[in-house]
Amino acid sequence: MASGSGEGKGDRAGAGYQQYATYGTGGYDERQWWPWLVPTVLGACVVVFAVEMFENDCPRHGSPLGGDAACVAGFLRRFAFQPLRENPLLGPSSATLEKMGALDWAKVVHEHQGWRLISCIWLHAGLIHLVINMLSLLFIGVRLEQQFGFVRIGIIYLLSGFGGSVLSALFLRNHYISVGASGALFGLLGSMLSELIMNWTIYSNKAAAIITLLFIIVINLAIGILPHADNFAHIGGFVTGFLFGFVLLARPQFGWMERHELPQTNQPPKYKMYQYVLWGVALLLLLVGYVVSLTMLFKGKNGNDGCHWCRYLNCVPTSRWKCNT
Repeated sequence: MASGSGEGKGDRAGAGYQQYATYGTGGYDERQWWPWLVPTVLGACVVVFAVEMFENDCPRHGSPLGGDAACVAGFLRRFAFQPLRENPLLGPSSATLEKMGALDWAKVVHEHQGWRLISCIWLHAGLIHLVINMLSLLFIGVRLEQQFGFVRIGIIYLLSGFGGSVLSALFLRNHYISVGASGALFGLLGSMLSELIMNWTIYSNKAAAIITLLFIIVINLAIGILPHADNFAHIGGFVTGFLFGFVLLARPQFGWMERHELPQTNQPPKYKMYQYVLWGVALLLLLVGYVVSLTMLFKGKNGNDGCHWCRYLNCVPTSRWKCNT
């Protein structure tokens, strides 16, 4: 089962964002929004996970491993976890996840259940998976929502998760099911990078900020080549969020913020020319990317047919593990 979880990735990403944020903009005066969307998303994911466990009902349905495999934390009764040999993340069975909307290529393509491209973002494979992703969401999402507001961050979160699901379905095909908010979280991480590039002229300590952010991104994506993590969702979410950052997170220039104090003849432009260029290129790439990838997906195309080495982006086999588990 490819959980799309990013296990162990979120805490590093969050810590890195705190460091990145301290570089600041050299006194840039901007409105601060009250962050309510990120806590709401967190609460929704917790409620959905509780529903997963209620529906799973391990004591009643048992495990496909057989009668000798006991449910974990049986004192929770209906909310007990599947045996660790079946799900080491302390969560429900694959069958429950599939029933509740996990990403399944066959159901999306052949049974026209495209809604799974969105529903899988709200599901989590286990308690460990949920905690790591929600901590990551708090560390990364709250600061972004404070700076840019719930509308823009909500769009980036949802459409990055959708983009990650599409790429995951194209390459994982019918070998796995996938759940988790990691594609959306990587989208927020990608938007942080493009926001830094888009607003390059108003940042101080630019080199330190971008080196720190790139280091965090590379480490997190590299860990995704381990088994059971859906790195295609991570990559798809990151690229989508990176492009949306150019479209949605541009900041006005300093001079424009002070335009009321300047003569009418010296009014500066709100954005620089390079910001308009990046905005246009990113929007075009987003539109083309969505159209091409969705067309390939619903025509039943296999992304691996045109890219035989792409499977190594998701998992690199070694003497210690296999990638077909």
